[in-house]
Amino acid sequence: MLITKQTRDKQLTYYRMLKSTGSLSKLFSESLSPYLVSRNVENAYCEAFEADNLGRADCSADAALQGVGVGIKTFLHGNGRTLQKIAEFNKDSDLYRNKSPKDLIETVATLRNERIELTKRTYELDSMIYHCVTRGPGKIYVFESPMDLIDISYIKNVKVSNKNTITFEDNRNEYSFNITKSTLYKRFHTENPLVEIDVKILSNPYLALATMKDFNQETLPVKEEAIPLPLEVTDHAESIVLPLFSDRGSKRHVPEKSGLNQWNASGRARNANEIYIPVPSWIHKEFAGFFPPRDQSFQLRLPDKGLLSAKLCQENRKALMSNPNSALGEWLLRQVMNLGEKELLTYAQLKVLGIDSVVVYKHSESHYSIDFCEIGSYDHFESESKNS
Repeated sequence: MLITKQTRDKQLTYYRMLKSTGSLSKLFSESLSPYLVSRNVENAYCEAFEADNLGRADCSADAALQGVGVGIKTFLHGNGRTLQKIAEFNKDSDLYRNKSPKDLIETVATLRNERIELTKRTYELDSMIYHCVTRGPGKIYVFESPMDLIDISYIKNVKVSNKNTITFEDNRNEYSFNITKSTLYKRFHTENPLVEIDVKILSNPYLALATMKDFNQETLPVKEEAIPLPLEVTDHAESIVLPLFSDRGSKRHVPEKSGLNQWNASGRARNANEIYIPVPSWIHKEFAGFFPPRDQSFQLRLPDKGLLSAKLCQENRKALMSNPNSALGEWLLRQVMNLGEKELLTYAQLKVLGIDSVVVYKHSESHYSIDFCEIGSYDHFESESKNS
């Protein structure tokens, strides 16, 4: 178990965080079960164990710790075998619409598996697990279980109920897919907790907070100068979203001889990994000064913490490239997309992976970072930016 491999001090810190947060439940709920916000549990996990917080990334993990991707789930304990949401496919319905129940489930299973594998490749993870925090009257329980791929060859007992829900199993787990919500659920068995935490819910949490020393100081603490962390993604980091596709022509596509398939362009001989990420001209107008001048190098941190030297190239600074220009392709085409040399990347492949754009964060004039975005992110970003 990953959590038991952590130091005892870190484990106790995490359990105290959960217990203290649960004790304040009456700020939000009158339930006898502690109230925990899922994002707060994610943040506590990352803080206590010094894990990388992936909660803001469009991926299948909420945290990364020692080469393991961690999906953090928070839910009521119930009978110890409840169905919980594990994935949404709202933007993928065209891939399985009008298919038979068995074919639909196989498509959804393929999408789920591909996105788990994408997360592992993107963040260089060896395995994936679920970390579950469940809540019962006066109790918090902690569990871990594998984040299994769905074994498509063993899918069985496919049943349709209420015309809206399809239940099925493989050789390890039980699942349910809600067609209307495009949501996949998995049954979690939580009968044997790793840890059981007693929680005393405070009857008057407002008074408890008001009398806490840190909230009742007569003088404000002296503000210390923070040491800047140029590669730390914060809520204040300026960011833009770039498309991995083109809308020129009759339909959205990845151009066969430019962008992520630049290696296939005519003319001079090219490296099989030569690519660039297109930077639309409107980005430079709406976000003047976000990128440095043409051919001025800057550091670009990848999701797996690797570093590339990058720059904007070509006319009107329309191409984000690496130096050497093969480095970006080695990472994006080979490691992340898992394509063979001289294999064209298509928009259909991006749809299966659930991504079609990247977000670039600016931390300083010479430090940037990049990560992937789910389908529709660029469209939303463009609409919001041009209408603001």
